[in-house]
Amino acid sequence: MTNLSAPDTRDEGFAHHYIRLDGERLHCVVLGEGKPALLIPGWPQTWYAWRHVMPALARNGFRAIAVDPIGSGYSSRPERGYDTGSAARLLHRLMIQLGHDRYRVAGHDVGMWIGYALATDHPEAVERMALTEAVIPGLAPSPPIFVPPSDNIFLWHFLFNQILDLPEFLTSGREKEYLGFIFDKWSHRRDRVAADVYAAAYGTPGGLRAGFAYYRAIPETIRQNRERASRPLTAPVLAIGCEHATADAPIETLRPHATDLRGEIIRDCGHFVMEEAPREFNAQLIPFFLEESVP
Repeated sequence: MTNLSAPDTRDEGFAHHYIRLDGERLHCVVLGEGKPALLIPGWPQTWYAWRHVMPALARNGFRAIAVDPIGSGYSSRPERGYDTGSAARLLHRLMIQLGHDRYRVAGHDVGMWIGYALATDHPEAVERMALTEAVIPGLAPSPPIFVPPSDNIFLWHFLFNQILDLPEFLTSGREKEYLGFIFDKWSHRRDRVAADVYAAAYGTPGGLRAGFAYYRAIPETIRQNRERASRPLTAPVLAIGCEHATADAPIETLRPHATDLRGEIIRDCGHFVMEEAPREFNAQLIPFFLEESVP
């Protein structure tokens, strides 16, 4: 089996856990003791995207729990369950199984979609939430088809990934090349992104199909989010964009939907912020997570 965790993570104290829920396997990696913090990566990454964030959380009194959402990494790849409501419900049950009924959440990219659903559907559980580098289907207006190339490089995959069958046909045996193009175009500090780790994960049977499934579930996610929009987020929210990627889009997407919102744009950084600028990202995340929420 491909070692998606990289050779030295166990030596650094990362503990791998496998939880069975409804016959599906969820993989998560834990570091530290203290207040629980659930870390949700996006596409096309795995838990490994949080490897620079977890030690900083652990040093500051948190139990960092980086998860492979259903369909990614070492987690199962079922046929269904990729709308954000289903994905969030499974992650909440994972946290309950691990002994945490209240926790903090950080989500990146598709993990931002899932984090929003989690905090809206389970407000009793999410104490505070940091979301980065995405807009949320159903909250943000759909972009037009005809946009400048500089914008389209961040948008084309939304249509491509939703098509049935053709993406699998075109990328079969070329997973590394397909994902390499994405990492090349979406990153600013390309050398800091562990592209080979993610290509190995999504290059295994069913890997890209499961990743595409989150995009194929967008119509259902939009339907759910239009209902969620009537229930503002009550937990404090930190929205982070990056200069060479979404910029202020995460902040503006969440502005009408959060009662306690703050935002930041990290300079000199592309889409993969936790890898490209971990020090700057941690400088925003850790103080925010250290604040106490009012019950």
